[in-house]
Amino acid sequence: MTEYFLSAYLTPPGPGAVFSVRHDQNVALWRSAGSELTLVRVWELERVSGQKHHFWPLYTEPRATEFLEGLLAEEGLTLADISACWGTPGLPNDRPVPKPAGAEDFPVHSLAHLFSGVMRDTRLFREEQIIGLAIDALPDYAQENQPNRYWYAGCVSKAGQLTFEPVESPGPLYTAAETVFGLEPGSLMALASASPTSIEFDTEAAIEDVTFFGGSATQPWKQAHDLVRDIVAEAERQLEGMTLDRALSPEDNLRSAVMKVVQRCCESIAVRNVERLLTAGGIRAEDTYLSTSGGYALNCPTNTLLMDRFGFKGLITPPCANDSGQGIGLGLLGLYGAGALETADLHIDSAYFGRDVMDSEDALAEFAPWIASVSDFSADRFVADVSDGVIAWVDGRAELGPRALGHRSLLGDPRSAKVKDMLNDIKRRQWWRPVAPVVMAEYAPQWFASDRESPYMLEAVQVRPDVRELVPAIVHLDGSARHQTVTARTNPALHRALDAFRAATGVPILCNTSLNDKGEAIVDTAAEALNLCVRKGIGVLYLCGRRVELRTDPVPAAPAPEGPRPRALGYFAGQEADRDALWQGWLDRGYTVEGMYHLSRSHELRAEQEISTPERVNMLAAYRAKVDPSFAGLVENFRRTHGPGGSFVDPSTLTGAFGVINPLRRSR
Repeated sequence: MTEYFLSAYLTPPGPGAVFSVRHDQNVALWRSAGSELTLVRVWELERVSGQKHHFWPLYTEPRATEFLEGLLAEEGLTLADISACWGTPGLPNDRPVPKPAGAEDFPVHSLAHLFSGVMRDTRLFREEQIIGLAIDALPDYAQENQPNRYWYAGCVSKAGQLTFEPVESPGPLYTAAETVFGLEPGSLMALASASPTSIEFDTEAAIEDVTFFGGSATQPWKQAHDLVRDIVAEAERQLEGMTLDRALSPEDNLRSAVMKVVQRCCESIAVRNVERLLTAGGIRAEDTYLSTSGGYALNCPTNTLLMDRFGFKGLITPPCANDSGQGIGLGLLGLYGAGALETADLHIDSAYFGRDVMDSEDALAEFAPWIASVSDFSADRFVADVSDGVIAWVDGRAELGPRALGHRSLLGDPRSAKVKDMLNDIKRRQWWRPVAPVVMAEYAPQWFASDRESPYMLEAVQVRPDVRELVPAIVHLDGSARHQTVTARTNPALHRALDAFRAATGVPILCNTSLNDKGEAIVDTAAEALNLCVRKGIGVLYLCGRRVELRTDPVPAAPAPEGPRPRALGYFAGQEADRDALWQGWLDRGYTVEGMYHLSRSHELRAEQEISTPERVNMLAAYRAKVDPSFAGLVENFRRTHGPGGSFVDPSTLTGAFGVINPLRRSR
């Protein structure tokens, strides 16, 4: 008997949708047939809608149902074929996500992160030892009916027997830094290694008496902001009068110095997590696999530090470690609770579960005025195209997660220092942002100081000193690189291209970054890729094994695209009346707009539904307005973007209650 299941990380439709508490929304489809369990497809909504990090809600149940039917139609299915749907209350066939025995103190959100790593391979889970850490910013309470004792779930697994333990998350420290400096975590992590500017700071003493377990017992957000403020103040003091890196602005020198300290604090927290779990399990690291998940698991230096320091057998972190992997984790929680993982074989051993390229011929016809030629792959031609330059590369199913893994990529010559600048110029990124390498797995140990496979670009290892000068485009200031290893089995087309470049140059490496422009989601289709190439002046696209050469000027003359190709917005457009009705419903129940905003930002209040009356919430909001000078502006921004007449934006860009620290400003 064959059954299908959905696991959906969507904003639940209904009154709470005006708060839109979920980002990086996604849906996973599963098939169960006898002893075989298969992850069929994962739809990351930003690839569908084009809204980076996709925050747009589907406000009503009929709209959400229509959307799911549209996705399932791509697989020849309907909602009638789905036995259960986990993860989003209010969807058809919704079932509560069961918490495993012993995990009652943790939020579903954190447990889903945990399971997305620990349960990727059922053979490994049943036969080996694993410690898992779910370390992100904070949970969402869409599926909780009371506050959780802890926010972050850890576990020790011995031959399939799970014991759950609370862990600390370094995530709030990066969130605090994001609030302070107004840059995304990826940019802040890059800045830490973009300059030699540094300060003296006793990180061990700073975190010795601070814990980041979350939940009702601790205040990780205040502790994190207080610590980051202290680091900034000390950096301002020490950098005063110091000779700074002239390649960076004074503000970026400050940020670089601060983030080096923040990173060391985070790493120390991660180390004590691991020590605590190993002690709790009575196990040795060298006999154990490490699984990190949650947004902080994308921090490559920390993953590598833990692997090197403790000597784990392997790293089983998923490519979609952030919330884009919640759909997978929720599905694994649901299947585990239903008993489907007790005997079923499941191996999620690749990143390529997104949509396939289905529109190649239509896209080539649409962009015909811009196309000079289309030909089959030629090794010699590929080497000539990529040498000292940049090409676009699209092949097969899209990769999961926020990083390019060789199916929707920009590739470049790592031997040319100018190629890094070319890639950053195409993507409109800061010049100091590093570019990642993709390398043939069999040659990786000759170029990088690690013999571990890194299929999902989740480690930052040293480039061997004797070859650094050969690949300047991919080497960070500290000598490291965030590499991806590729095998002929997992990615045959890209492996073939890398081998051609190796045969011609002796270098089995290419620069690899995601195929998108600033503020855009990674392209999903052939038409979106061609649109980007035309807009950005990229001369060659390798499309599913074929070489597409583009003209500088179209023949016959055709206007260049003025922006990204529109994506499937129909499901998300035209919802203004539904949104406005839900908004008015909150006002009619007695909530003020200030109370609505406070409720939207307070996960514990939303969980305490029985006592979160309009009177109590409004009172708390009024108090916050008195003590937080930024509150009025935040409320107005909330009204403007979420209320009638608004256009929805990423709520994480709204400054929190702790305000923003203005960075150091000095002349050079």
